[in-house]
Amino acid sequence: MNIAYFVWEYPPRLIGGLGTYAAEITKQYAAMGHKLTVFTMNSDGKLRTRERMGSISVFRPKSIRMKSLVPLMIDEEIRRWGDGGVDFFGDVFSYNFLSADIFCKALKPGDFDIAVCHDWLSAMAGITVKDNTDLPLAFHVHSTEYGRSGGKGSPLIKNIEYSTGQKADMVFTVSYSMEEELRSLGFQEKKVRVVWNGVDEKKYNIRNFKPDALLEYRRKMGVRDDEKMVLFTGRLTFVKGVDTLVRAMPSVIASVPKAKLVVLGRGEMSGEIRAMVQQLGIASKVILIDKWVDEDERLLLYASCDLVCAPSRYEPFGIVPLEGMGMAKPVVVGVGGLREIVLDGTTGLYCDPNSPESIAGQLTAILSDDSLARKMGLAGRRRVEKVYTWKKIAKDTVSLYDTIVK
Repeated sequence: MNIAYFVWEYPPRLIGGLGTYAAEITKQYAAMGHKLTVFTMNSDGKLRTRERMGSISVFRPKSIRMKSLVPLMIDEEIRRWGDGGVDFFGDVFSYNFLSADIFCKALKPGDFDIAVCHDWLSAMAGITVKDNTDLPLAFHVHSTEYGRSGGKGSPLIKNIEYSTGQKADMVFTVSYSMEEELRSLGFQEKKVRVVWNGVDEKKYNIRNFKPDALLEYRRKMGVRDDEKMVLFTGRLTFVKGVDTLVRAMPSVIASVPKAKLVVLGRGEMSGEIRAMVQQLGIASKVILIDKWVDEDERLLLYASCDLVCAPSRYEPFGIVPLEGMGMAKPVVVGVGGLREIVLDGTTGLYCDPNSPESIAGQLTAILSDDSLARKMGLAGRRRVEKVYTWKKIAKDTVSLYDTIVK
């Protein structure tokens, strides 16, 4: 199969989970013998506009400035993003139409079997290709503007998402929770298919790490050998529930005095979280890592912790607990797609992301029982190996592509 793949982030430009998803799954497609041509955003024109990464062709058109035009198109919600956000929308808009133009003019659409786009960030390219070719279109929805904004958000972006869903031959999403959300937003039920995300089970494997090296890393961070380390990694934003987790820590510490929380992430709540830690008097029990860390260090963080907590209020899927399970760590999770990954009482525990008491109770239950923690961690690792390998996810996705190609 020859696949035209439109995704706004792709190595070496990785912003979040979508970039990791695209990198891992296209690698599997290539290994299966499929031909990939990826269209992705450049990075201020610093990256090569065209290259081959193994057997995958990558196009990165340089964005053109649209400073005067964009304000004429956007809605009030996007204007609230500020100058940087408006410029970002302009770059995304430019990337989409330059990519679609390259595809429809410079390449031969007839040589391709299917076009694929992801979220609103590459949906405009998907719609344009669909309008100018007879290729089937697969639209992957990893999250929605409605969900990300707590029911509010940009009407323009909502319309882009909905219109692409109407145009697409099949809509893919990452959990049954998201499938319900799409139905509630008017997406055609008969088009929607659920395929979970995956994790590199070879990379996220505790067997890759020597115990002495992990102890050394913990000490370097400020975690003593006898302390219990809880890890949160993600954007410091309301939907991720990090504020409730921090408020839960005094109760956790009261029951498990040697508990310590490590928070890796940045976001609009950074200042608020720092102030909250001071006000609660738990500064010696919370380590805030406010910097970008490379993949090697992220792996060390997962391998070094005793428990992973992802108390999200909204989460279409949730790669963090999956990575924790790959490392044989017990997990405590909030709502949404997280609850499809984690088996409550078997690989981890569910919590109410709005209740510090709920989070504290679940963390305490695991931190105070080493046998339970170990049992859950091993069960999580087995679940990853059985259900969530990228090889399996890629195979399931391609089989669905094949149905609309035929």
